[in-house]
Amino acid sequence: MKDLAIVIKLMMVEKKDILYSIIFGFIAGIAAVGLFSASGYLISKAAFAPPLYTLIILTSSVKLLGLTKAIARYAERYFSHRATFTILSNLRVSFFERLEPLAPGIFQKYRSGDLLSRIVGDVESLQNFFLRVFYPPIVLVMVFLSTILFTAFFSFSIAVVLLVGLILTAFVVPALFAIRQAKIDSDVREGRGVLSTEVTEFLHGFRDLKIYQKLDGKEQQLLKSSDTYINEQEREGVNTLYNQSVNSFVTLVVSWFVLALGAYLIVNGQLEGIFLAMLLMISLTVFEDAGPMAVFPIHMQDSSRAATRLFSVVREEDEAEEGALEEIQSNMAPSIEMEHVTFAFPDEWRTAVKNVDVKLPAGSKTAIVGPSGSGKSTLLQLLLKISPADQGDIRFNGVSIDRLNEESIWKEANVVLQENHFFYGTVRENLLLAGDELTDEELNTALANVQLEHFDLADPVFEKGENLSGGEKQRIATARAMLKGGRLWLLDEPTSSVDALTEHSIYGHLHEKAANDTLMLVSHRLRGLEKMDQIIVMEQGAIIESGTFEELMDAKGYFYEMKEIEKSLL
Repeated sequence: MKDLAIVIKLMMVEKKDILYSIIFGFIAGIAAVGLFSASGYLISKAAFAPPLYTLIILTSSVKLLGLTKAIARYAERYFSHRATFTILSNLRVSFFERLEPLAPGIFQKYRSGDLLSRIVGDVESLQNFFLRVFYPPIVLVMVFLSTILFTAFFSFSIAVVLLVGLILTAFVVPALFAIRQAKIDSDVREGRGVLSTEVTEFLHGFRDLKIYQKLDGKEQQLLKSSDTYINEQEREGVNTLYNQSVNSFVTLVVSWFVLALGAYLIVNGQLEGIFLAMLLMISLTVFEDAGPMAVFPIHMQDSSRAATRLFSVVREEDEAEEGALEEIQSNMAPSIEMEHVTFAFPDEWRTAVKNVDVKLPAGSKTAIVGPSGSGKSTLLQLLLKISPADQGDIRFNGVSIDRLNEESIWKEANVVLQENHFFYGTVRENLLLAGDELTDEELNTALANVQLEHFDLADPVFEKGENLSGGEKQRIATARAMLKGGRLWLLDEPTSSVDALTEHSIYGHLHEKAANDTLMLVSHRLRGLEKMDQIIVMEQGAIIESGTFEELMDAKGYFYEMKEIEKSLL
């Protein structure tokens, strides 16, 4: 319910349209009851050959009520749907604003297909919250109470029957189906998440599946997920129709009871016969508004689960302390300290970083080396606040990272990761991510610094840089980092896909650019590390050696052995 409260809060922004929807919904409902009751009374009255003016008045009333019902129903639909579309828009914007600060760490917790299913499917499911859950019961109660009060003037007994019918159709029958429907809705929602995940992985991994001839197996798995989802939807549809059928049956039984009770009251002289048709028509009409209550619990549970699934993704951001975050000092090289830092990825038994202590003085140059899987890249993620450390503390200029706004860290960081994203467009557009104010001359200079002077700024870049080689991607990413102008450099294997000569040239420009900045370089290659102020050697998430290049070579430990192996291979 806490998550639905967020939806209600966003919904109340459109309180004007909500009020109009309730008002016109009530007018339409009460006009429908008045229309059919007047029709029933007109039929009965006409049998007694009343004066012509009486028939004219009754006929005119019927026409007026019919016109009022049509106009009010149209207005209700107009304002309720306009409110729904605006509410969904507000919901998407609010969710994105909560989600954005959690990226990219959110992808470590949720598979992309499941996340897409929540963002698209669950938001769409919440459109029924206003249209089927929030305001229809308000209109129903208003119409029913008005009708029951009107009916009580003619027969208190029949008014009680209508009240009992209201309780049965609006509360008892829907409640009986609610428990069963909850399990079905849960299965449908989970099935949609599984199917979205399977489709996403199938599309992303199509090339590899084709190469390794596993396409048929993956297709069968995808079809199985699709069939499961379809079957769950069919179960949901059958249960919904059954619920509506039972509810409709109960309303007809109540109307038959009204007819029988009315006849009995007429025989006993407690009711004038001319009102029987009117009361029966009231019974048949007023329960038309009770019909949608059959699916009220279904939409209520569906909305509740959708809100829970949706906002569980961003609950971490909602629970964070607002106004408690500071900004990292800009335009100065930061000092960094990591003290007893330990981290493991969610649902991962293996610890990625174990009790790490690192000090990076302001303006220092540090290299992190070690075998694959030793936790080097994870250290960069922790520094960027993409993931929070499980234990220990990370401090920038003496301030704990928990008290710092991650966006201020990203603003000051020139980052090159192992996997860098490239947007569909041109080389210029991808380089301008570093700053919209950059000139073409500055962009061309950055390309020249990474040995890409043969590139034209107007050259196309396909989605995810599909038309670029691995080395070209790394060099464009490095050029983008050089253009940004931050005072913190976090480089993860920036030259792993380029040749030795190009690497030497790029490192020369990097050291020149970062001469007075704080720099951390993650690398498997040991060439060029002589210029580093310190070298940290990691293995299985822990630091096993640290010192300058000369100190590590003199110690003849792990780093010395790696260097000797590298020499023998070159």
